[in-house]
Amino acid sequence: MPRTSPAQRPLSPHLQIYKPSITMVMSILHRVTGAALFFGTLLVVALLVALAAGKDAYGNVQAIYGSWIGKLVLFGYTWALFHHMLGGLRHLIWDTGAMFGREARMKLGWATIIGSVGLTVLVWAMVLMR
Repeated sequence: MPRTSPAQRPLSPHLQIYKPSITMVMSILHRVTGAALFFGTLLVVALLVALAAGKDAYGNVQAIYGSWIGKLVLFGYTWALFHHMLGGLRHLIWDTGAMFGREARMKLGWATIIGSVGLTVLVWAMVLMR
């Protein structure tokens, strides 16, 4: 039997072939915000441990969280929390079999972005006004 060259197989699709869509970006952001929430939970733990440790420890954590970089990290944590929550609601809607059409998927993706930014700004506006 003569040797033949191996069959040409199609390449697996990857990010260089696909044009990024809103649902693709939302999927990636959902994973990123999930990881951010995992590490951000350490901020909550640090606060709870400081509360249990006493006034000095709590004052130290409060000073760190009250600095501009601390507020920036907490702002990002707040956004990640809202974005991940709204992404979960988007998936819950899809689990019912609803909103799978192209337009509906696009609207849900943009609603997740706009909603997470809006809720984050609203919460931080209330925090900074008190």
